[in-house]
Amino acid sequence: MSGDEVVEAAQLSVTHATTLPVPPDDVWPWIVQMGWGRGGWYTARVVDLLLFPANGPSADRILPEHQSLRVGDRVPDGPPETECWFTVVDVEEGRRLVLRSDSHLPLAWRRRGLAVVEWTWAFELRPLRAEGRVRTRLVFRWRARTQPSWFTVLVRLLVVPADSFMSRSMFHGLRRRVTGSHQRRFLLPFEFGLHVG
Repeated sequence: MSGDEVVEAAQLSVTHATTLPVPPDDVWPWIVQMGWGRGGWYTARVVDLLLFPANGPSADRILPEHQSLRVGDRVPDGPPETECWFTVVDVEEGRRLVLRSDSHLPLAWRRRGLAVVEWTWAFELRPLRAEGRVRTRLVFRWRARTQPSWFTVLVRLLVVPADSFMSRSMFHGLRRRVTGSHQRRFLLPFEFGLHVG
């Protein structure tokens, strides 16, 4: 998958996938505007308030000012004082977005060299054609290399389960936005895939 080569010797590789009932061109504007202070991550507002109270609500509309990303651009993932962001390492409009970060640690940890993380978030939009309709298979994969070993264990115990919950919420939020539907509250089991490697 796109971005797999960015993090060498990754200890974790987690893949989520869902099928959205619209073409990739209808999904892409929501993907490209993601980020803190941009479109958000489309997780449920109650989740944001509990886990990330500094985050504002995710956008419910396309934001023209955030429809362009180039390699090297930064995508914030926290208030400026956290110095936490992703850097775009690969982007192809309507098809894929790969983000890399080594800043997703508490700032004090980074300054003291207590732990190291390098990870990628990769989004691929794959068209599915059937019965005269085009849908989108959205695949989201993150890969991480962490050290020291105690931090790797912590990531496996805490981050992987939290990520499963957050990714499910993100997919649900995306589905609501691309379809304009506010009726369904949860994804059905067959609409959500997860693979941990």
